[in-house]
Amino acid sequence: MKNIIAASLLAVLPAAFAKEEVAKEAPKVVPKEESLESYNSRMQWFVDSPYGMFIHFGLYSMIGGVWEGKPVAGYSEWIQGRGKIDREEYAQLAKSFHPVDFDADLIVRSAKEAGMTYLVITAKHHEGFCLWDSQYTDFDVANTPFQGRDILEELRQACNKHGIKFGIYYSIIDWNHPTQNRPSELGQKESPGHTLMVGSRKQEYVDYQKNQVLELIKKYDPAVLWFDGDWANWWTMPDGIELYNAIREASPHVIVNNRVAKRDGYELDFVTQEQAHFKDAFPKHWEGCYTMNKSWGYKKNDNKWKDAQTIYNKLKDINEKGGNLLLNVGPDGNGVVQPEAYAILKETAALLKATPIRKNTPTITAVPGVIEAQAKQRARKGKSSPEPAIDGAGE
Repeated sequence: MKNIIAASLLAVLPAAFAKEEVAKEAPKVVPKEESLESYNSRMQWFVDSPYGMFIHFGLYSMIGGVWEGKPVAGYSEWIQGRGKIDREEYAQLAKSFHPVDFDADLIVRSAKEAGMTYLVITAKHHEGFCLWDSQYTDFDVANTPFQGRDILEELRQACNKHGIKFGIYYSIIDWNHPTQNRPSELGQKESPGHTLMVGSRKQEYVDYQKNQVLELIKKYDPAVLWFDGDWANWWTMPDGIELYNAIREASPHVIVNNRVAKRDGYELDFVTQEQAHFKDAFPKHWEGCYTMNKSWGYKKNDNKWKDAQTIYNKLKDINEKGGNLLLNVGPDGNGVVQPEAYAILKETAALLKATPIRKNTPTITAVPGVIEAQAKQRARKGKSSPEPAIDGAGE
């Protein structure tokens, strides 16, 4: 038995009596101090990288947006929440997780040939299932028929082989962890993204989360840590900054997206835009992430693929405004990326070869950090559209 946090073994309060822990005012926390020279040096590879690959992969990949024979609307990786699926029933999917055809070298080599220079994979999405053998939970790949293989390590090694930077996605919320309830589990209609803390168990989960993130750094030494789920009401700006500081203490070179804290008020180390991006050039480092079809995770019958010209145009627009494009693929339950995705990557690469894109980069004169209300308003006005509603966020 692994070293699961003892407190997580406590009985969960009955759902009818579970209440969200109200976020309290905390002492002011500031990001780890860093010189402008050090920040610019740490960010340089990102500045030089116009294009990256996002990989959404988890238990949701096995069912492709279908539950009990019926399609569930929305992104496939949100199926547990959108479909109001019982957590214990959903967790049974792990007993069949066996993506034997996952080919890290093919995926990374394809990214390289497409002109991409970094890669980010969902190590733990909102469902809570971990793609690595974690010391802190049994809800992970080591307790599946796929035990013995390490997808993250296979990708990391392939990235090293092909000269690609390796990155890891980690969701702040967790639909499986006993400290959190989805609103539907309490008879509420709010979005499943707004998990509710059980009693006063927030610190238990924050400790679990920090331990896992530091574990990922120790095991895989990622170049990027990419967070999501910061919309949760119980997750505060100080919470995010404290996690950011712990990450920076553990790794001197890793870069972190701004969703580690509250996305509307934080700009370290780079700003993330999703399925829409800035209308004009943005004066800080940023990235726009997009799907190739509609869903992030694999979804059966999702055939609304963007053509190569559309991808090229997005890449060009984002690069000329100072950002990077992080373009998604979603392997199926066997670990196979759809041939349509590979074809789009190749066709876009041909367009890039015929008409190269010159990326403009912002000149950073001060290390970013927490932004005030007026700056937030100016930033939002610069977007081509508001941030997506959280049912469509993500990731």
